Amino acid sequence: MPAGYVIAQLKITNPENYKDYIEKVNPIIKKFGGEYLVRAGEFQIFDGETKFPRIIILKFPSYERALEWYNSEEYKPIKQIRLDNAEGTNIIIKGL
Repeated sequence: MPAGYVIAQLKITNPENYKDYIEKVNPIIKKFGGEYLVRAGEFQIFDGETKFPRIIILKFPSYERALEWYNSEEYKPIKQIRLDNAEGTNIIIKGL
């Protein structure tokens, strides 16, 4: 079964409140079998541009499991913390 990946590009607008998101999201990610592959590391842009300076890549055991995490009742209130304190894009994609 192909893995599922979450690719998030973020610009944190309220760093103090965003800390609450980071603290609360980690146990939920682990519960659904997710792991961080990239978490706001140093990067360089070679072509094009981005307005989001923070990039996160998560790997889940399957695409379906990634969708279950994102749509779960456990993540719903935590997701709102992110939405209230950051802007950006999130993509869930099926691996090969």
